Amino acid sequence: MQLKDKGDVVAWLKEDLTIDRLWEVMELYEDFPFYTMRNLEFTYIIKGNEMFVDRKEKSITKATVGMALGKALELGGIVSGPKKLGTFGASYLYPIFLYYEIIKKE
Repeated sequence: MQLKDKGDVVAWLKEDLTIDRLWEVMELYEDFPFYTMRNLEFTYIIKGNEMFVDRKEKSITKATVGMALGKALELGGIVSGPKKLGTFGASYLYPIFLYYEIIKKE
């Protein structure tokens, strides 16, 4: 998939919301500026099955993103904050999930 406008990407993602499709979308948005809940800007890059955030030394694995996605779906897409995702790197995954409209705040 080529990067189109956000609405197209979100619609395509929601057609089949799996970790593989989410990972593909995340690859499209490498170096895109996101903001944590504390309004700290960050970007990330994907290398294989790892996501490297520019504000963090340790990587976030695809499996961890998959666990966070599972938790978001389990909560029905209503997630009040990063801690509710219950995974390493949730403070970075939360705003990404908000951006892709996988979750929304209560």
